[in-house]
Amino acid sequence: MSYLHRQKILFRYCDPDGFVFYPRLVEIINDAVEGFFADVLDWPFEEMLKTGGTPTVNLNIDFHAPAVHGDRLELALDVVRLGQSSLELSHEARVAGAPCFSARHTLVRIGAKEPRGAEPWPGPVRARIETLLKGTP
Repeated sequence: MSYLHRQKILFRYCDPDGFVFYPRLVEIINDAVEGFFADVLDWPFEEMLKTGGTPTVNLNIDFHAPAVHGDRLELALDVVRLGQSSLELSHEARVAGAPCFSARHTLVRIGAKEPRGAEPWPGPVRARIETLLKGTP
């Protein structure tokens, strides 16, 4: 089941022609990930960041159609793969049901102590992600 993030396209996201400036779409992807961590994994960023982080190590975006000021974007986030310390997500964005952009996104879990490097997902978080991979709520 997809995690849905809805975002109205505000003026601040747009270039002078009224189209969303593409880096703003990356911010919206990150907003969806932050919501997913809080709402689905029960691990809000403000808690997660106390013990490390989850930086993006790979992000690929395909743009299908522009989003413009006033659009209501719906972004579906799905878990694709879970590694020892990595997590691959897919993002499908639509406006009024029509494809806007799609993305593949890999995060890696890192610890808070120096030298900072990859470390395994905490047990309870890993268990929640595994449940999503199996397609059970």
